Amino acid sequence: MDIILTIITFLYASTGIIAIIGYFPTIRDLTKKTASANIQSYIIWTLCSCVSFLYALLVISDLLLEIVIGLNLVSCVIILILALKLKYKKTIE
Repeated sequence: MDIILTIITFLYASTGIIAIIGYFPTIRDLTKKTASANIQSYIIWTLCSCVSFLYALLVISDLLLEIVIGLNLVSCVIILILALKLKYKKTIE
């Protein structure tokens, strides 16, 4: 049973890393001034990630879960900020 839990833990950490890598194309597009992120979706995902992170931090207290959800939250925040900056900049011009 210990080996199964170890494999599941490894797989969980791996899915977190893969999900973070999945954000890179959107971040790259936004840094190149290509609007490829739906702002309304990222507002929702950022708020949900924030609540999930707080739940993991304050209720569950599991370091791996906190790291994976925290990285997801940071990625969502970065994308949301870049998308809003790009939209705000286009509005001014």
